[in-house]
Amino acid sequence: MSSSVIVMMLSVSIFLGAIGLFAFLWAVKNGQFDDEEKFLNGAKFDGIDELNDAVNLEKKKETLKNNYRPE
Repeated sequence: MSSSVIVMMLSVSIFLGAIGLFAFLWAVKNGQFDDEEKFLNGAKFDGIDELNDAVNLEKKKETLKNNYRPE
């Protein structure tokens, strides 16, 4: 592998990493991650029926996973 290919891959990786870092810092600056009550309100306003449905769905997933036998 020639050194020009390595330099090109390294420069593209650094460039993409810089774009990702810039996007993350922009999101933090603009308050994209400031929703402090989302999960608290989600748990507070869940009813018994919704929780039972979630448990039943998990049980169905596990039984399907346990009964699946690849041939």
